[in-house]
Amino acid sequence: MTVYAYVDGPLGEMLLVGQLAEGGRAVLRSLSLPGQKGGVEVEDGWTCAPGAFEEVARQLGEYFAGERDRFDVPYDPGVGTEFQRRVWRALEEIPYGTTVSYGDVARLVGSSGAGVRAVGTAIGRNPLLVVRPCHRVIGADGSLRGYAAGLERKERLLGLEGAPAGRAGSV
Repeated sequence: MTVYAYVDGPLGEMLLVGQLAEGGRAVLRSLSLPGQKGGVEVEDGWTCAPGAFEEVARQLGEYFAGERDRFDVPYDPGVGTEFQRRVWRALEEIPYGTTVSYGDVARLVGSSGAGVRAVGTAIGRNPLLVVRPCHRVIGADGSLRGYAAGLERKERLLGLEGAPAGRAGSV
């Protein structure tokens, strides 16, 4: 059963979508922000179930309060292609408060050179904004590049983590 809930945050009202699992908790499939390019919208037949996302909401609150630097929530590992999942796993390895370039991520997944574009596309399709930190990936020149929820939100997340654009590290 597909369930959803809205959670308020400093980036706007976040839409959480998941599959109901044992114990009434949701396995997260998507976290969308208002106005997000490619963001999920509630569909007919979905059930509003805020209680199913209590743990996700708690961790998001801690993150935005500066009390959490990593998320530990169950999410659906079957979403996306195999390549996208490799890229998304690489995103999860980028330490809090740091930034890396798209080329760095491409090298991590064995797709350097022309593969940087494919990596950028996979990052752009990340269904778990904030939780899976695609905001930590910036241009090789240190500039902010592409963020489905808008560059101002990307900049705000990096500022929250103390990692302003302009200083790409490596992982």
